[in-house]
Amino acid sequence: MKKPLTLFFTGLLCVHFLFAQTSALYLQTSEMNHQMVQYDADKGSLMRFYATSNPMESRGQVSGYNSPERRQRLLQLIADNLKQLEQAEFEKMNINGKVDYLLFKRNLEDEQYKLQQEQKSYDQIVRFLPFSDRIYTLVKPRARGVSVNAQEVAKEMDGILKAVMQANDKLKKEEGVEQQLATLASEAVKGLQGVLKSYYAFYNAYDPQFSWWIPKTYSSLDSELDTYAKGLLGKGQPNSTQKDDGSGIIGKPIGREELIRQLKLEFIPYTPEELTEIANKEFAWCDAELLKASVEMGFGTDWKAAQEKVKNSFVAPGQQPQAMLELYEQSVAFLKKYDLVNISPIAEETWRVNMMSAERQLVSPFFLGGESLIISYPTPTMSYDEKMMSMRGNNPHFSRATVHHELIAGHHLQGFMNNRYKTYRNFGTPFWHEGNALYWEFILWDMKFPRSPEDRIGMLFWRMHRCARIIFSLNYHMSIWTPQQCIDFLVDRVGHERANAEGEVRRSFTGNYGPLYQLAYMIGGLQFYALKKELVDSKKMSYKQYHDAILHENALPVEMLRAILI
Repeated sequence: MKKPLTLFFTGLLCVHFLFAQTSALYLQTSEMNHQMVQYDADKGSLMRFYATSNPMESRGQVSGYNSPERRQRLLQLIADNLKQLEQAEFEKMNINGKVDYLLFKRNLEDEQYKLQQEQKSYDQIVRFLPFSDRIYTLVKPRARGVSVNAQEVAKEMDGILKAVMQANDKLKKEEGVEQQLATLASEAVKGLQGVLKSYYAFYNAYDPQFSWWIPKTYSSLDSELDTYAKGLLGKGQPNSTQKDDGSGIIGKPIGREELIRQLKLEFIPYTPEELTEIANKEFAWCDAELLKASVEMGFGTDWKAAQEKVKNSFVAPGQQPQAMLELYEQSVAFLKKYDLVNISPIAEETWRVNMMSAERQLVSPFFLGGESLIISYPTPTMSYDEKMMSMRGNNPHFSRATVHHELIAGHHLQGFMNNRYKTYRNFGTPFWHEGNALYWEFILWDMKFPRSPEDRIGMLFWRMHRCARIIFSLNYHMSIWTPQQCIDFLVDRVGHERANAEGEVRRSFTGNYGPLYQLAYMIGGLQFYALKKELVDSKKMSYKQYHDAILHENALPVEMLRAILI
């Protein structure tokens, strides 16, 4: 009888061991890991091989411009991967695999859509590039180092030069081209310059015949292409929604239809109008709390006067880094006191601090974060007014809401954990990155992190700012507001210093941020807060379990995170 019992317990131990192994495995992987890693590697290989600049000459940086050949190869790669997905056994996958499948398929289809739209735009400007095929045919042997007939190359290059000169003459008679198409056409010509430069650099001085026949013709062709690229850009005609309204900020509104398409990609089931309504409800809560703090400070209902006093609490030049360090130490001590999240000692050890240049402050008037805290404060090159606006806008009470947003448990801890868990996931979204960082502002507010009415006004400034971001960014992208109206709204409704409001709007529409980026702060934060109610307030998880679980899944749309956690 002993032997069967021993086998029974041995079997239980094996099952337990296998379960533990499987659980540990899903900390880092899923059934989709292999295909996703393969796709990223294949895409990188194609991006580099078909680049219009030599990655070795550009420190590994690959041009974002897609030549026609690269675009077609990427589309083929996507089609191959979508076909592979059709053969996957979705129903048999763990929840991690199912989430990865859905998001990977979403990413592929979105990339496919963008490349197809890019091709449609290219088809509209190909008439400006009658010499393009000749150039790509000429340079193709360079990829494998094939020997060339230098005299024939010189002859063909001279023929291309004459074709570009004719195109330049023809361009002078062109009345104008829509700005986006003019920019694309100019980039296409620069791409041709890039492949010719790489071609020339490879053979010149290595092939004596090439060095004898080519240099003068190449130099003339490169110069003519440069003139043509600039001429195309100069023919750009902004449409009515892109003209300068006096602010000097010219972005590109994308329209309501594209906003809705991008919201669906993020699993946000709301229209722009419904999101604006949510922002106004959050604004109303902020208004009520702001009036309470204003009354406590002795200013009655004049919250702007109370905010003015808070703004003038700025520290002296040279003291801002020390003031921010003290706020950081307070916030981390608070997180540890209430046991809210696991913080790796190395995460605490390795964040750095730098000062922001005056030039960068034109688009980032407040500090930025991550592994490095980049502090925005006046520099000697600023005027008196600029110095005062920078100091007032970065006072300690305002910064109390954002030091932990930028460092721990915000962007620095996010990045630290993303580098350690499910690194194959390539689903980064501002609804996770910015939404989760803003969520911590909600939690610390609820747990009485602000110590005084001045602190509350400082934290409310940023909460109002995130409400305002939803409203002004949606109104701009639907061509309801101009950039100047957005600036005025931030000054009047939130209490921004004007230069800081200008920097915020410039950053939003010309700073390489996606159209949904600014609204993602508040909407993402509300998603995390709602999920907290579902899991923590119901006692299904502790705060620490919830917060650690978020950081173990890497960045992904919050609705997909919810699918995993529940």
